[in-house]
Amino acid sequence: MAVMEIEVLNAKDSRPIGKCSVQSKTTIAEVKVQVQKLKKALYPDRQSLRLESRGKTLKDEDTLETLGIRDGGKLYVKDLGPQIGWKTVFLAEYAGPLVVYLWIYTRPWLFYGDKTGPISACTHIAAGCYTLHYVKRLLETIFVHRFSHNTMPMLNLFKNCTYYWGFTAYVAYHVNHPLFTSPSTVQVYGALAAFLLCELGNFSVHIALRNLRPPGTRVRKIPVADGNPLTSLFNFVSCPNYTYEFGAWLSFSFMTQCIPAFLFAAAGMYQMTLWALGKHRNYKKEFKDYPKGRKAIIPFVL
Repeated sequence: MAVMEIEVLNAKDSRPIGKCSVQSKTTIAEVKVQVQKLKKALYPDRQSLRLESRGKTLKDEDTLETLGIRDGGKLYVKDLGPQIGWKTVFLAEYAGPLVVYLWIYTRPWLFYGDKTGPISACTHIAAGCYTLHYVKRLLETIFVHRFSHNTMPMLNLFKNCTYYWGFTAYVAYHVNHPLFTSPSTVQVYGALAAFLLCELGNFSVHIALRNLRPPGTRVRKIPVADGNPLTSLFNFVSCPNYTYEFGAWLSFSFMTQCIPAFLFAAAGMYQMTLWALGKHRNYKKEFKDYPKGRKAIIPFVL
C-alpha cells in the first residue's frame, strides 16, 4: 500500500504543525498518534482533528480514504486543552454530595450552633434518599456506564463539582435545619414512593443503554425498551434516564417541600433538556429509521 504525506495545521490560526507519512487506510486515531510525535503536548485525547479549521470533529474510526484525503491533503487539529477521564470526573462530582450532605446531617452543631430541635422523620428519609441516589450513581459509574469518550476538559471537573457540591450544601442546610418543618405524612411517603420508582426507572434505563454497547466498543444503536416495563418510556422519549432523573428530584422536592430542592430540580431539568435535545437531534441524523413519534425528554411535549 502506497505511503502518502499529509500536512497538519493548527485549527486556531492555520499555521502548519508538520507533516505525517500515512496510508489511505490509516484511521484518524492513528493519525493522532502521528500528530503527537510532531507536538508532544498534543496527546490523542487532547486532539480534535477536522477537515476544515472550523469543521466537525472527525471520528477516530474514520479512515483517510473514506474522508477523501489524498497525498498532499490537509488536516486541522484543535487543542482541546488538558483532559481528565470521564470516570474520574463522575466519581468526584458524585462522591462530594454524599460527603457534604451526610456531614451536615450527622454534624448539625457545626452549622447551626446551639440551636436544637426534634429531627423529623422527613429529615431522616431525605438523608436516606440523598445517600441512595449518589451511592447508586457511584456504583453505576464504576460498574454500569460505558463512555463513548475517554476524557473531557479538565475545567469540567471544577465546574461540575462546584455545581453538585454547592447545591448539595444549599439543600442539606435547609432540610437539616432545626427549624425545618416537615410536610404531611401522606405527602412525605407519597413523594418517597415516587422518588424510589424514578430511581429504579433511571437505573433500568442505564442498564438498557449499557447493553446496547458491547464492551470495548463505541457502537451506537437505536435505544429501545427491553423486557423491563420501566424501560417502556423509550417508546415516548429519546432520553428516559433524564426524565426519571428529573422525576426523582421533583419528588424529593415535594417530599421535603424545600425551595432549594426545587431550584436544584429546575436547574437539573434545564441542563438535561439541553442534553436531551442534542442527543435527540443526533439520533435522528444518524438513524434514518429512528422512531418519529419520540420526543426528547417529556412525552408528547418536548
